[in-house]
Formats: sequence, C-alpha cells, structure tokens
Amino acid sequence: MSTDRRSFLKLLTTGAASAAFPPSITRALAIPANHRTGSIEDVEHIVFMMQENRSFDHYFGTLRGVRGYGDPRAVKLASGKSVWHQPDANNPDGFVLPFHPGAPNLGLQFLQDLAHDWVTTHDAWNNGKYDGWVPAKGTTTMAHLTRSDIPFHYALADAFTVCDAYYCSLLGPTDPNRYHMWTGWVGNDGSGGGPVIDNAEAGYGWSTYPEILERAGISWKVYQDQGEGLDADHFWGFTDDAYIGNYGDNALLYFHQYQNAPDSSPLAQKARTGTNISKSGSLFDAFRKDVLANQLPQVSWIVAPEAYTEHPNWPANYGAYYISQMLDALTANPEVWSKTVFIIMFDENDGFFDHMVPPTPPQSREEGISTVDTTNELFPGNSENPAGPYGLGVRVPMIVVSPWTKGGWVNSEVFDHTSLIQFVERRFGNHHSSVIESNITKWRRAISGDLTSAFNFESPNDSAVPLPGTIAYKPADNKRHPDYIPAVPTDQALPEQEQGTRPARALPYELHVHGDVDLSERAVRLHFHNSGKAAAVFQVRSGDPQVSPRTYTAGVHDEITDDISTSGASSYDLSVYGPNGFLRTFVGSFGSGGANLEVRSIYDASAESIAVVIRNKHNSEPEKVEITDAYSGKVTRHQLQPHGTLTYFSESKKSFGWYDITIQIASDTNFKRQFAGHVETGNGSKTDPLIGQPVSESAEVKG
Repeated sequence: MSTDRRSFLKLLTTGAASAAFPPSITRALAIPANHRTGSIEDVEHIVFMMQENRSFDHYFGTLRGVRGYGDPRAVKLASGKSVWHQPDANNPDGFVLPFHPGAPNLGLQFLQDLAHDWVTTHDAWNNGKYDGWVPAKGTTTMAHLTRSDIPFHYALADAFTVCDAYYCSLLGPTDPNRYHMWTGWVGNDGSGGGPVIDNAEAGYGWSTYPEILERAGISWKVYQDQGEGLDADHFWGFTDDAYIGNYGDNALLYFHQYQNAPDSSPLAQKARTGTNISKSGSLFDAFRKDVLANQLPQVSWIVAPEAYTEHPNWPANYGAYYISQMLDALTANPEVWSKTVFIIMFDENDGFFDHMVPPTPPQSREEGISTVDTTNELFPGNSENPAGPYGLGVRVPMIVVSPWTKGGWVNSEVFDHTSLIQFVERRFGNHHSSVIESNITKWRRAISGDLTSAFNFESPNDSAVPLPGTIAYKPADNKRHPDYIPAVPTDQALPEQEQGTRPARALPYELHVHGDVDLSERAVRLHFHNSGKAAAVFQVRSGDPQVSPRTYTAGVHDEITDDISTSGASSYDLSVYGPNGFLRTFVGSFGSGGANLEVRSIYDASAESIAVVIRNKHNSEPEKVEITDAYSGKVTRHQLQPHGTLTYFSESKKSFGWYDITIQIASDTNFKRQFAGHVETGNGSKTDPLIGQPVSESAEVKG
C-alpha cells in the first residue's frame, strides 16, 4: 500500500493513527525476521539511505533514553559553564542555550540553512574547546526539534534502534562525508585528486567500494531520479527543480571511472540510471519494482531529490514522507523485508550544534597520544583551509530499521560513515575475502564499530514493541519558500528531555583511567588502560582555560601514561571523557595543604558493579572521606587512617550497571574524584537512568 505525500502528511490527524505507529512502520514491525542461521548470514539485502544536514541533538536531543539534552555528564567549556552555554558576545546573557523555535508546525517550516564548510566547522570545534558554534554558525545553530515536530522520526526510533554515538566522518560539508560512505575516505593520501574537504566535485580517481563489490560478484545499485540527466551537462542529477533529480548527492558520479563508463557497463547501469519522473512514473517505481520482483540487490543506496533530503531549508517532514514510501516499498514483499536491513543516517550536521565533542586523533604530541596508527587522518592544511583532523565529524541521527533491530533499542557504540562499509564487509567477508576496503585508515577502523552490535540475530522475533502516540501536522505545497530564521528566546532555559530509559545494546568497552598526583612537584600523571574489545578515544579537559584539551586513543589491551602540565598552578582540575558516558574527574590542591589520596576502580562484570579503592598516602594525618553515589542517592562518611585503605562497593546492578561515585574529603575542600560510566557485562541493559532526571535526594549513611 502506498500513499501520496499529501495523504501522508494528513495521516496523523486521524484518531486511529494517534494510538499507533504510522502504517509503514506497523507493517515493518509485523513481519518476522529471517532466522535461517541465527547470524548476520540471515541478512540478504542492505539498503542505505543517507539524508542531509541535521545533527543528533537538533533532531533527537529530547528523545527518551538517548544521550541528549538531559546528559548528566556533558562536558564543560573553558568558561566553566556546561557545553550547552555556547558563547555569544551579542547576547545579554553572554551565551545561547539550545532552544525550540516558536513557529507552529516546525517539522514543516523552512528552517534556514547554515554554514557547514571545513573552516566554520573547525572554528566551531575550536581544537576541541568546542566553544565556537555561535560565532561560526549563527544563533540558529542552537535550534532543535521535538517529538511533536517530527513524529515519524521519533516513531522510527521508538520502533527500531537508534544509534546515539554515530558521527559523520568529516568536520565539514556534504560531499567529503558521502565519499567516506562510498569509498572509505577522501583520498587522504593525495591519490586520485585527494584529499577533498569541500564540494568542488572536480572529478576524482581513487577507488570506490561499489567497484570492490562488483569484482566480488556482490550485486549493488544506486536508486535515484535522473532529473534532467545523469551526465556532466546536467550536473550529474542536480537540478533547480527540487522535486526531481538526486540533488547531486550521488557522489559516485564525481569519480572518473563512473563518468567515463560506457552506458552498457556495470558502473553506468548501476550508478548512472534512475527514474525519470519529469516524464512519467513516481520516484519509488524502480525500487518498488525490484522489491516485488525479488530483484533487490544485496547492497543498495537510495538518493532522494533535494526537497526530500531534509537539507535546510527543506522541511524535515518532507523527508519523513520519502522514508515512509521507501519503507512501504520494502514491506510490500514480506519475504524480501524479512531479509533486509534499512539504515537511515545523515551525511553531516549542516551548522546545527550537537553537545558530544567528536573523537579525534591528536594533531601533535602536545595534544595527546594514540597507540593506534593515525597515518592519513590529519589534513595538512592549504592556502584556504587550516590544518586539522579530518574527523570524526559532528554526531548525526542514525536509525537501523530491520527485523533484527525492533524494540526501541539504543546503541551507544562509536560509529561513523565508514561503519556502513564495515557492516557490508562483515556480512559478505566470509564468502568474499576481497571485500575489505583498504581506504579506511587504521585509526578509523579501530575506533568506529561495524554496526553488528546494533542487531539481535539470535532471537530477533522476541522483541516487544511499545506503541507511541503520534502528532498531526499540516500538508505542504510544492514550492520553494524563504528561510525561517528563529529568534533566540529572551528567557533562556535548557530543553527538557523525555524521562525514562530504553533497552540498550551491549557495548565492547571496558576502560580504566586513574591519576597520580605529586603534590610537591605540582604534577598530575594520568594512566589509561583499555581492557575492552574495541579501541576508544579519551578526551582530557582542564578547568584551567589556558590548558588546551587533549585526546588519547587507546587500542585494545593498550596502556598510555602521560604527564599533564599544570603551569605551576596551585591546584589541578582535569576531567577525562570517554564513550557511553564514561567520566573520570581529578580535582585538588597542590602543596602542603593538598590531600594525598590514591583512588582506583575495579569492575566486577559478573555482579554488574564497580568497586572504588581509596588509600590515604599521608604519613601522619587521617582523612575524613565522604562518598556520594548519585544513582542510589547514598552518602557515606569514613575516617581513613594514614596508609589506610577503604573499599566502596557500588550498588550499580540496581541501576542497570550505571555508576556515578564522587569522593571528597574534609581537609581539602577542592579535592574531588569522580568515577562514572557503565559496567559492561556482554548482555543488553538499560540506558542511563540519570538522563533527563534530577539526581535523587541523598540519604546519609555513616560508616
């Protein structure tokens, strides 16, 4: 069953629809998964749909259970304020908080497009300081949408699996991010006309992933409309008519091997053909025909016309219509859908703010250490663009729609656009060893997962799916409209995130950081250890605005030790951030008045808990120690004798493995150690209960 756009936009006004998913989602949920092997081998079709220019917080910052506006461990800026307080010299408050624009039917508003080039995005990132968003992008960067604005997107997240640690690949514009999806990089080594960090579309020659699939005998195809023509004379599908063509988003057509391929060749037939709706038919005819005829390729990419890409200033809900039609087409053949993964993601963030500082490799020894080779991950700079890391880029929305990802799950493993290629490698690599993409750098392959952790292949048909309500929104016309430029509210407040948890997929992380403080030498030494199953990036931020952020990449089973400069200060204030809410904080005073406590943490995965071991290194002075457990709300106090040791066991199993323990002492009011994160057990869990929630009232326990 298919509906036209106007009917789709009216759909949610009915009383029946308000109590259930939209029909396209309902049909997808009703079809059981292929379960022939109980493994990734059950996937026979992989469909990628990359939309345009939205950040994760911009769409899903208020979604229940994800790391959004209610993140209890958001980073602090050099100003001492949280990352939400983006500096703005023109605002009386001195900052702009994320805000919801006041226009009605925001999902159908033509919200302005913002700068999203290499220079302004690196200015916003500001070498990890992450405080340049408003000067670089304007105040609309802080605008966001909610469930009532984009109900279809939220319904997809409620029904399937949303990835809240999916980053675009490059701190910059559309084309280089799409090159990562289709080729694994941007010609980083200088070959084939690279490296490319802009939308020049000058014609390139490095290898692409569909060529690898073709040689391996794996079927593939790009679904698009040809607009006025898929050739150079007609800009490879880009056209002024926003409702036809491919918006120039089929980035394969900027490679010589596709441009020059004979019309009868596989590259031309599979990447340079499409519907022609300016003459007849609909945008979805070719895709639906292949699905119904059981001829859907093993790997497909869908490229929408401009109006449906969600690229500002086009409305988000035009994209919802397009996605629903593709999902309708896929579920029209239940046998095909039962074997299909449909992955929806966004190429980059436009200029919209997201609060998660993206993982990046250190640019120099002064900026950190990586035990993983970072070759070809740093752009050297040129006359127009500053040097800097290619990525990862800003966090963007990603939803995995499939029979193996039902249930409203959250996956918080770090991914980027190269993860799409890695997923295809995992699916077909056992049968075709030649499908490995060598363009993906060692660093990126180490820190970006292959998406398999988002799936339940063993028992996919056991998931119970709650039915959310949906909100009505008005139909749109077929015209271009001027930009809607929202005003920043006079009375600013941080947006409220929906309360509650979601089921969370198991992650490969087991990370350790501890700090040794030399009071007399006024030095802090940090020790990083990765005992998990995936590489991880740690970001070290100082409360001293003169100390720049540092980044450390620890490969699997690797350890790193580094001395952090304190510039002769009388105190230290360091916070270490990692994936999935991992945080370690080290604050205190130097000199004779400083506390001399050593604190270590020990995981107990079998008990889904963590222990914190505290040792008083003073020779003569006891210490009064206060321990606060944010999840239980308990505060315990202890007298710790010289050279004495105290072990605190958290009750984190009651909070689904989440812990947040703070240690303070009476003799040094500056002293603080904070250990927060999640204990991974190898099994699914729940998302962080503190997200969107106030910290519970403390209940004192003396000991």
